[in-house]
Amino acid sequence: MIVLNGNNLTLEDLVKIARFHEKVEIDESAKSEVEKSRKFVEEIVEEERVVYGINTGFGSLSRVSIPEEDNAQLQENLIRTHSSGYGNPLSEAEVRASIAIRINSLLKGVSGIRLSTIELLVAMLNKNVVPFIPEKGSLGASGDLAPLAHMVLPMLGLGKAYYEGELLKGAEAMKRAGLKTIKLAAKEGLALINGTTILTATGALATYDAIELAKIADIAGALSIESARGIIDAFWEELHTIRPHAGNLATAKNMRELLEDSTYVTHTAQLRVQDAYSFRCIPQIHGASKDSIEYVKEKVEIEINSATDNPIVTGEGHVISGGNFHGEPMAQPLDFLAIAVSELGNVSERRIERLINTTLSGMPSFLVKHPGLNSGFMITQYAAAAIVSENKTLAHPASVDSITSCENQEDFVSMGQWAARKAREVVFNVKRVLATELMIAAQAVDFRREMENGKLHLGKGTQKAYDVIRDFVDFIEQDKDIEIYDELEKATDIIDSGKLLEEVKKSVNLELK
Repeated sequence: MIVLNGNNLTLEDLVKIARFHEKVEIDESAKSEVEKSRKFVEEIVEEERVVYGINTGFGSLSRVSIPEEDNAQLQENLIRTHSSGYGNPLSEAEVRASIAIRINSLLKGVSGIRLSTIELLVAMLNKNVVPFIPEKGSLGASGDLAPLAHMVLPMLGLGKAYYEGELLKGAEAMKRAGLKTIKLAAKEGLALINGTTILTATGALATYDAIELAKIADIAGALSIESARGIIDAFWEELHTIRPHAGNLATAKNMRELLEDSTYVTHTAQLRVQDAYSFRCIPQIHGASKDSIEYVKEKVEIEINSATDNPIVTGEGHVISGGNFHGEPMAQPLDFLAIAVSELGNVSERRIERLINTTLSGMPSFLVKHPGLNSGFMITQYAAAAIVSENKTLAHPASVDSITSCENQEDFVSMGQWAARKAREVVFNVKRVLATELMIAAQAVDFRREMENGKLHLGKGTQKAYDVIRDFVDFIEQDKDIEIYDELEKATDIIDSGKLLEEVKKSVNLELK
């Protein structure tokens, strides 16, 4: 059980909620602030004071005052018309993360929402009612209005939601889960849909996966270096302390520990004077990506513990219109995330090329016996090259774009949800590139061992990695024995299973900073 109070939700706990269905509850200490904020809203309605977001229209229609008898309809109208998303639905994990983040944001006690409405969101999360939320349609300011409106529809008995794996009408999903639908009260419409919740959820899960991939990139790089009989001197601690970027230092340390006791690696001038950049500069390249990923994680953890509503209701009863809904503080970091992870894939693909190229590696062309009759890993490199080239386009920043909306009232937007979706896609792609490198590096290790008459042994960390890889993927003797797509899927399972990091961590404490 994870207790939410608006202040201390971690990325790791969010992933437990989103992917592993950890249940949540509201911290008792947060309830009083929620109720105090709601009381101020009810006083405003009773006194018939005109306040934006409570008894007015929205956006450029804020000049229109709404009488009390129409307020409930105003809230429903808002949800019905703002649920204008389209495209494929967000994943279950993304929706669950979104609900958790929204609950946590509302528990800051500045949104003027009823506690009972938050409790309904908690119940939906714990009973796994998953609203159908199209992934497209958000400008990232005013937050994620369209997708969040889709999140709210089932609460009102509208829209669609998944329950026990079945896509149902919202009312039916709620009924089967034993939950009662509600009518929204004053202010609750905006409290539920105004904010950066969806883009942050998508970005948070991508960030978590990027952290894992950054560690896997070190493992893949270390195995590739061994198969190429690369030079370990480039990872000496003294070299990196004179340029002490955190990611740089951590990566060099990881490489030293992964390769400890390896007889595959060499020293300067033993076989060659220098290695190519894709081997020699792993600490500088991977390290830069790790520093960016760490920065993004910091921003994610601020955002998932923030109130991104507008207007807010202060503890003194003041209602303040501001810009906390604006997605720019997350859009830029998520653009950085796409760039950082893309670079991990770019350099991995270059290492793949060096291993399968007989001129560069000294091993058989495309790492297969009887090249010509067999093509081996020829086209797997093509596929990796295609993916990393796709990533170069996806890494173009979304946050540098904007388009005016809402009769020019909302004249600068973040495109944060597109930044998040691009980052998610880059992470998806790079996982497959790294899986390809792991498989090819293991194949190359076997060829190199054979060339050296079995006299070489791997490092303390890379031996663990090699053993896990071989649990999933066998040495490929010849083309007729395999369908390479199946082998690539098995290689991806090496990462998805979590076993690679689990086993390597028994010998090496892989660090990000």
